[in-house]
Amino acid sequence: MNNKVVIIGCGNVGMSYAYSLINQKTKVTELVLIDINFEKAIGEAMDLNHGLAFAPGKIKIKAGDYSDCNDAVVVCICAGANQNKGETRLDLVYKNKQVFENIINKVTQSGFNGIFLVATNPVDIMTYITYKISKFPKEKVMGTGTVLDTARLRFLIGEKLNICTKNIHAYVVGEHGDSEFVPWSNAYVGCVKMENFLSKDVLEAISLEVKMAAYDIIEKKSATYYGIGMVLTRITNAILDNENSILTVSNYNEEYGIYVGMPVLVNKKGINKNFNINLTKEEQAKFAESANIIKEIT
Repeated sequence: MNNKVVIIGCGNVGMSYAYSLINQKTKVTELVLIDINFEKAIGEAMDLNHGLAFAPGKIKIKAGDYSDCNDAVVVCICAGANQNKGETRLDLVYKNKQVFENIINKVTQSGFNGIFLVATNPVDIMTYITYKISKFPKEKVMGTGTVLDTARLRFLIGEKLNICTKNIHAYVVGEHGDSEFVPWSNAYVGCVKMENFLSKDVLEAISLEVKMAAYDIIEKKSATYYGIGMVLTRITNAILDNENSILTVSNYNEEYGIYVGMPVLVNKKGINKNFNINLTKEEQAKFAESANIIKEIT
């Protein structure tokens, strides 16, 4: 089976994703790189190919064009402006909307019928824009949402408790941005409530650290890309392996008419099932606030 993945945008995020794909065991058989700078795409493909002797699997890698999207399983959009110091993710929407119109029209004209995966910020809004322009079914369009935020959360809790992050069951939900939050009422270590391990003050401090992580990284090294690259690989594996994994990707919320990060099942069909998690009244208010911020910009 030909599991082709096309990455549009060969910047730091796109290439961190590509590098992560070839260094992990995946079912990807072909990787195509598309960039406005075709020579850069060629150079990146060459560089990746030269390391395949040490990769866990064989992947055909090349620079390509939009016609290559025709038989792709996943088209991942990483193109767009970066978040600069002092900017919020929402500041990027106006820069990136026109870029997306051009990209998505070219992808759909190729005959592509796979799954759109969006990494470009503000990811919830750019995922919604992808859905509207492509006219694809809602379940076949998703963004990285709060998957990276959730990974950051689990890392911090695991470090604090000296417990493997795989045994930390907690999620960041809402906008991938300043209004995101942790519904602590649904957070567990193993099968034990999180509140039995950490005080409310500590939990809030961890939540704030997660929220500020991207700003801190951008201040120190100008951009974030390794973490999101691995997130994209995680989502891709969930699709290609038909995992039915629970991930907080950007998915369509019927109540608000937006894309937002909430736990859903991800498999080869895309988004297979939404989970109606029980939120406290305080958490419901936080989610409404977050959703309305996205809706105002959308």
